[in-house]
Amino acid sequence: MKHVLLSLFMLAAVSATAQEFKPFKFNISLGYAKPSGPGASGGVLYSLEPKYGISDNIDLGLRIEGALMIRGVVVNGEDAEGELKASASYLATGTYLLTTTNFRPYIGAGVGLYSVASTGVTVIDDETEAGTLTGGTKFGGMVRAGFKAGHFNLGLEYNLIPATEGIIMSNNGFNTNVSSKNSYFGIKLGVDIGGGRYK
Repeated sequence: MKHVLLSLFMLAAVSATAQEFKPFKFNISLGYAKPSGPGASGGVLYSLEPKYGISDNIDLGLRIEGALMIRGVVVNGEDAEGELKASASYLATGTYLLTTTNFRPYIGAGVGLYSVASTGVTVIDDETEAGTLTGGTKFGGMVRAGFKAGHFNLGLEYNLIPATEGIIMSNNGFNTNVSSKNSYFGIKLGVDIGGGRYK
């Protein structure tokens, strides 16, 4: 066992020495979030993502993101607009950088948990009724592409999140089926702190 651990430490040391770029970096980004579906309205997003480069071309990270937007709501098959609400996500990420120059296109993906906020819904039938589509935690995924120029980063991401389904009962006793699409597209500009070339 000692020999195995020693070999792993030696391999990590050799790998770090061979890399052109420092492995640790911390990304801070701001951007625009656009939910999918009719009735949705875009908003703002922000993210923090510590990363570790296991090689010059592969980064592993943890993305923590918040997005403030209006999700589209479907009420009995008709499109409607929800409320302005925030959602949060916590994803394990992997990013593959295509070059080792100062201009570095990349692709990547992530999986993890999305916390979806509840949203108010107004149902109009014989009477006008207000209800709430309850949020919750969803398991979802993300795909990304973009480029780094020096320490600056421009990225496009699509977050694939299962929809929220619910039923609202009106005063006249009728059930109303309500659903909300949670997936959203993000475009963001950020900066990496650390991760530069070794001198």
